[in-house]
Amino acid sequence: MIDRKENPSFLNSFLDYLTVILNKSPNTVKEYNYDLAHFLKYLMHYYELSNEEDIKSINIKEMSIDVLKRVTLDDIHSFLFYLTNTFHSKAATRARKAASIRVFFNYLTQKEKLLEVNPAQGLETPKIDKRLPKYLSLEESQKLLEVTKSQSDENKERDFAIIILFLNCGMRLSELVGINIKDINFSDGKMNVIGKGNKERTIYLNEYCISAIKDYLAVRPHDGVKYTSKDALFLSKRKERISNRMVQEIVKRELGRAGLDMNKYSVHKLRHTAATLMYQIRKSRY
Repeated sequence: MIDRKENPSFLNSFLDYLTVILNKSPNTVKEYNYDLAHFLKYLMHYYELSNEEDIKSINIKEMSIDVLKRVTLDDIHSFLFYLTNTFHSKAATRARKAASIRVFFNYLTQKEKLLEVNPAQGLETPKIDKRLPKYLSLEESQKLLEVTKSQSDENKERDFAIIILFLNCGMRLSELVGINIKDINFSDGKMNVIGKGNKERTIYLNEYCISAIKDYLAVRPHDGVKYTSKDALFLSKRKERISNRMVQEIVKRELGRAGLDMNKYSVHKLRHTAATLMYQIRKSRY
């Protein structure tokens, strides 16, 4: 959760803008808050407006908008260099923070008119090295599904449905965890999920996904399910909506059982598998 009481008023106004106008998800707003609070604390240190040696401990609550009127493009570059030099931040991390700063200053200059000059006007995005994504081969995907389906665990139907949805649909972790039973249209072979940016999208299900979901629903607990989780498709042993962490643990455990490198592959890597091998996987019957 964001502790808004630690933020200056102009930062909280920006977070409200992200939520209400741009419809950003809570997680995205949280990332903006983290990035910008770190940037503002750095500015307080950079301009010698605080005696605190630890930058992250600097109090920015009473920070004046006048401080931001001093900011130049060179100062923003200095912050990005600080991230590299102090934290060895990767290009992707610096790119995200640069994007946060760019949107923030655009809001202050164009929307709120609190600044006359936008210091981030010419801010470039750090170049990110493109790497080929890691994904499972067809044989590895089949092995993973076979191992998951053949396990004797009481939750094998649930775990198999989770794995097969990841491999066939390329779903994000948050999308899978957020699936509600009512969102699934079995007759049309599709379901609606809430994706990135809190936007709804439709995912089409093949016969193997539908079969796996139906097999799980046949054994899914009905009695004693927590009220807030009664609509959830996937439940934990405590009969509540399964968590992101538990899904990650399930995937990691099944990868290990299949003899696959648990450090090389992850939930995110299974999305690459779906995108790359979707046609081949769907030709096989599990």
